[in-house]
Amino acid sequence: MTKIESIFTQNAPEPLGHYSHAVRADGLIHVSGQLPIKAGDQNIASSLPFEEQAHLVLRNLLSILDAAGAGSRDVVKVTAYIVGVGQWGIFNAAFAEAFGDVRPARSVVPVPELHHGFLIELDAVALDPHAPSGSKEKPERTE
Repeated sequence: MTKIESIFTQNAPEPLGHYSHAVRADGLIHVSGQLPIKAGDQNIASSLPFEEQAHLVLRNLLSILDAAGAGSRDVVKVTAYIVGVGQWGIFNAAFAEAFGDVRPARSVVPVPELHHGFLIELDAVALDPHAPSGSKEKPERTE
């Protein structure tokens, strides 16, 4: 039987609804949609400029992966929802800074609005480096 494990961390904002930060199952880590909220901050203020929101939401994503024992090199796919396709270049630069030479599959979906007036939301799927089956080595990326 497949085990499903919920993952929570104090290094990312508390979920705003009935969901986990991430779930580990079948060798994968599924990270729930994350908003650019500071960890431990109960004040939901979406007034930050898009660039700051992008950096913050990427930090939250990486913090959740870290809590699961994974990192950017384990990421298979990221989906970004952004308000305004004109923000794509700013997001792309923040993403490149956060992920460095790691280039996972990625979709950027322009949307008219997001919860609480935020301008960006991310979710992701990563390999679970601690999965009992398969290779114990870190994933090798090729370009």
